[in-house]
Amino acid sequence: MADLVRQSHLFGAPLREPPKDAEILSHRLLAQGGFIHQLAAGVFSLLPLGVRVHQCIEQIIREEMLALGAQEILLPSLQPKALWEETGRWTTIDPPLFTVKDRHDRLYALAPTHEEVITDLARTYLHSYKQLPVLVFQIHTKFRNEQRPTGGLLRTREFTMKDLYSFHESEEDLREAYERVKRAYGRIFQRCGLKAVPVSAASGSIGGTVSHEFVILADQGEDRVALCSSCGFGAKVEALEGKADRCPSCGHTLDVKNCIEGGHIFQLGHTYSDKMKAQITRADGKKSPLIMGCYGIGLGRLLANVVEASHDERGIVWPASIAPFQVHVLDVGDGAGNERVTKAAAGALALELADEGFSVLTDDRDDASPGEKFADADLIGIPWRVVISPKHLTNNTVGLKRRSEGEERAVPAKESLRDALAG
Repeated sequence: MADLVRQSHLFGAPLREPPKDAEILSHRLLAQGGFIHQLAAGVFSLLPLGVRVHQCIEQIIREEMLALGAQEILLPSLQPKALWEETGRWTTIDPPLFTVKDRHDRLYALAPTHEEVITDLARTYLHSYKQLPVLVFQIHTKFRNEQRPTGGLLRTREFTMKDLYSFHESEEDLREAYERVKRAYGRIFQRCGLKAVPVSAASGSIGGTVSHEFVILADQGEDRVALCSSCGFGAKVEALEGKADRCPSCGHTLDVKNCIEGGHIFQLGHTYSDKMKAQITRADGKKSPLIMGCYGIGLGRLLANVVEASHDERGIVWPASIAPFQVHVLDVGDGAGNERVTKAAAGALALELADEGFSVLTDDRDDASPGEKFADADLIGIPWRVVISPKHLTNNTVGLKRRSEGEERAVPAKESLRDALAG
């Protein structure tokens, strides 16, 4: 089926100005470009352009999780109080839970995370060492009762997260899986156009003995990370003991930089299985608690991180792997009465490209000037822009411009265009 959207019918048009309450760059560009709309503090709607990017990220993550041998599940967002009381986190988790009562006056939490639920499933279905290791993941909605949600999609109250949980007989097996997931996370960020650095971090309210955050270095980041250029050591500043000036591994001077969190992984050990009595029978016939790991990536946060890292003064520059469309076709008249001809030619070319397998957005708006179309195309940030103008029609060419490069060039309208787009 041809993947073609006409901009005159696109739900969520680009705005002339960003919202006044958009404090950071990714929030401004995503809102102005028509990717997101804020409903309340920390609560956003994804518009069609935003959904398309989100789906690309989701697909990359799902491919990497399946390549690990993980099985996909879907866990409830509505979780009974009694489950959280088993681990003692009903009143201690930070930020505090969103809670609701049903019509029978029973209390539930809106899930900020799923350790209790997955451990309950594990104690139900995992009984023998022969079943291990097991890796399961989901891509699902989470709710965090943030006191001050800020930064657009970087810190929200409702968001989509990928959770991966792993179950093992031994700590050694957990460590092996942990390293495999760490490498998969590196591939996920790389495929999304980001360089993320894994650094030691505090486990916080999730718990466990070892954890790493994947951070993206950014001047506007709200977190701080200490990095060693000599041995490669890295840690969140709050996770370091003592001053963050000397590397604890080699003694070299540490560089402290601003960063944004991209993902977080944990070696939970038996933190939850002890409290919830999730045990398996070992080969020697004795019972022992399940050894667990958990691994999370927020999809909206990743999306915003890409924008923070990939933009220019005109707008977003999407990596091809997660762009909402591959090609943006613009019909540009010259005001001499031939707009209908350029519009028809642009429409025909857009349909041909879509039939050939390209995803295409075509700017067919009658009420937008050429300057507005060019500005909106730069703001939206689709990798390739194809322009149809009267001059191009006369010369049997199109204007072709890669969003990440400077100048538009004229190319023959048929084979050369396809070759350039496919390259």
